[in-house]
Amino acid sequence: MDNDRGHDAAPDPPRALLDACVLYPDILRRLLLGAADAGLFVPVWSERVLDEWSRAAARAGSDAAAEILALRQRWPAAAAPRDRSLEARLTLPDPGDVHVLAAAIAGRADVLVTRNLRDFPARVLARDGVRAVHPDGFLVGLWQRAPETVAAVARAVHDAARRAGSPLAPRTLWRRAGLPRLAKALCAGA
Repeated sequence: MDNDRGHDAAPDPPRALLDACVLYPDILRRLLLGAADAGLFVPVWSERVLDEWSRAAARAGSDAAAEILALRQRWPAAAAPRDRSLEARLTLPDPGDVHVLAAAIAGRADVLVTRNLRDFPARVLARDGVRAVHPDGFLVGLWQRAPETVAAVARAVHDAARRAGSPLAPRTLWRRAGLPRLAKALCAGA
């Protein structure tokens, strides 16, 4: 066959723009980046998204600089280029979110993972081939494709949280992270 991919080759993993609101909560970020590290999706972000995460962490009294540096080193191609002309043509209910959609488009993301679905209307995103998805739905979708891999990532995140002093059981930890569907899926067989 002349192409690099045979008939049975696995499809390329989706490209997912991670909004600042899914990077800031520690447990959620660790689950998402663990799934990316396992090759389940290709992460995309912009410098402005990373800056928003950093500011949110600072407001909560923590410093995200070391983690952001580690992300840049681990995924150097994840940063979408800023395209001001693209930002100028886009319109969203919250103008402050235009840069997020522009980064998703410029970074060739298939999905925009955000907790703020109302700020990203499907009809607007569809024009550029992007769809917004809640992190719970996104992670459940990854679990449906690769249950063992997502379960292993979740175990590692829970183990790290326990070592850091969290007394929470896995199901409670996932629910508190805003991931009730993932909690149900992961704990169904446990």
